[in-house]
Amino acid sequence: MSNPTAAMLVIGDEILSGRTRDANMYHLAGQLTAIGIDLKEVRVVSDDAPAIVAAVKALSGTYTHVFTSGGIGPTHDDITADCIAAAFGKTIDVRADAAALLSAHYASTGKEFNAARQRMARIPADAILIENPVSVAPGFTLENVHVMAGVPSVFTAMVASVLPNLTGGAPLLSQSLRVVRGEGDIAGPLGEFAARHPALSVGSYPFQDNGVYGANLVVRGQDKAALNAAMAELSEIFPA
Repeated sequence: MSNPTAAMLVIGDEILSGRTRDANMYHLAGQLTAIGIDLKEVRVVSDDAPAIVAAVKALSGTYTHVFTSGGIGPTHDDITADCIAAAFGKTIDVRADAAALLSAHYASTGKEFNAARQRMARIPADAILIENPVSVAPGFTLENVHVMAGVPSVFTAMVASVLPNLTGGAPLLSQSLRVVRGEGDIAGPLGEFAARHPALSVGSYPFQDNGVYGANLVVRGQDKAALNAAMAELSEIFPA
């Protein structure tokens, strides 16, 4: 039986302009791999409502889960919640449970729960809140889309809140072999090796280290015994 699949939608002009380097994809990929959910696609879109809506519709209809990051803060360009609501034909407004969390938080810090901060309590109808132990403002899940903040520390906390509720499959295992030969020299036998092991994923990742050229050969699969046997064979093909 195949594993559940996932896509990630990264939202924000700051990512596409190069002002911010995304760290959330790296974290999510590792977490999903560990529980047997296969991350198949990552898209990055600007703060443009039609683009976000179109991406959500396309990804949610293709994969088991979609994870979004960015665009759920208090400013005018935080439009992700509205776009998720639009994608699923849901209404959106300040919701009592989210407002109660935020109101209590700002009261405890002596800050006003003003109109801008109330934007973070706008949640689509029928969505389930995602806990945010870092800064309280919740994310939410609607259908198969999990909507989370872009700030890495908050994103990481929200992922930790969501994943225990998801059903995974067989974790993807990997092993690697460092080969000090150019890819042009290893491509032929490596391709033959990959053809003999169709159930495994075989990748070659070249490096240059102080004038030495080589490649890290990475083999991935869900069957530990098959992976071990394949790596033994690969070590014979490319001895140290």
